[in-house]
Amino acid sequence: MSDLRDLYQEVILDHNKRPRNRHEVEPHSHSAEGYNPLCGDRVTIQVFVRDGVIEDIGFLGDGCAISTASASIMTEALKGQPVSEARNLFERFHDMVTSDDAAADPDLGKVAVLAGVRDYPMRVKCATLAWHTFQSALDEKGDVVAE
Repeated sequence: MSDLRDLYQEVILDHNKRPRNRHEVEPHSHSAEGYNPLCGDRVTIQVFVRDGVIEDIGFLGDGCAISTASASIMTEALKGQPVSEARNLFERFHDMVTSDDAAADPDLGKVAVLAGVRDYPMRVKCATLAWHTFQSALDEKGDVVAE
């Protein structure tokens, strides 16, 4: 099991050092800002949706390794997905990191590397900030998401 944890940690560190989709999306159809007042993580998520499909998604901001890696992994997983599937993925991800009895879902692909975060309750908000901000962008709430 420690080999799997080591692999997961390597993926998280790689996404922190070389984040994917860290860019502005222009034009974008949806946008939201997120902030974690406990640790200072900030993220802006921009999404371009056409015909119900996420054609482009990017993030900007500063945060800890978990926050940055989670945003990077999220954008990779959601780009090209129908909005309905993206919402479903959010629910499955959220369950995985917040439920005591949830196991890493192999159908989540690379997103599953974040499963270990649930063992560190203070880090769950770091991992979920980008995801909640994405949901807010789709819902066009206009509020800053405070995790």
